Amino acid sequence: MHRYLAVRPPAGPAGIRLFCFHHAGAGAMTFAGWRRSVGPGVSVLPVRLPGRESRLREPRITDGDQLIRELTEDLGDLLDGPEPYAFYGHSLGAMVAYRFAEHLVRTGRRPPLMVMAGASPAPQLPSAVLDGARALLPDAPDEELVKALGDEDSLPRELLARPGWLAMTLDTLRSDLRLARSLRSAPVLPLPCPLTAFAGADDRMVAEAEVAAWRHCTTAGFRLWTLPGAHFFVRGAELPRLVGETLNAASVSGPVSPLPPVAS
Repeated sequence: MHRYLAVRPPAGPAGIRLFCFHHAGAGAMTFAGWRRSVGPGVSVLPVRLPGRESRLREPRITDGDQLIRELTEDLGDLLDGPEPYAFYGHSLGAMVAYRFAEHLVRTGRRPPLMVMAGASPAPQLPSAVLDGARALLPDAPDEELVKALGDEDSLPRELLARPGWLAMTLDTLRSDLRLARSLRSAPVLPLPCPLTAFAGADDRMVAEAEVAAWRHCTTAGFRLWTLPGAHFFVRGAELPRLVGETLNAASVSGPVSPLPPVAS
């Protein structure tokens, strides 16, 4: 049993295993519609961090190193088989996906077929959400967090009308912002696998140039896509369709070979 997965992995041939990492304050339900939209040849495996949804009673993780250790222990057996695998992460999830792939490279394990990052500044850049005068600081009052996120359609009206649910969501968001800051604190290692980045055309939280800077995080090829929508374009049907097409095209050239461990 893999406690980090929201669904059970396929028992038979899985094609490309796509591990999906959600954005801050959210959960694995972010990717609920991806199985239908991603197309054939790709098995969607949403990853659920503790402290939300079915893992609500578990303490949330704010330390990046702890999270990467737990992901490796829990999902490692699914990464070592013959099937190719890939990562997609959205916003905070992009940093989780990148640091997880980086750790696998450093420890000599097989890298992903591809890492895919959506709506996230590249890790070598400062994040406007975490740094600067307009930062969404973890200790900001509820009103500031709601105001900062409300115009991006991140908080449904039904949630805003339920103070108890809203307080719990914002508490989760604060923990996730601390996790994001921890993940961004380490040096950047370019990955030996291709990297594809996605930007929202109307994203007012992350500029396209910040997303394009992911090109410096790989030595094996980079492509940038700009999609309709604001910061949470992950909820639309175009992104999973494009992710599926991109992965199936990449699989023609075969999986990336493992490298020797990288010295710390």
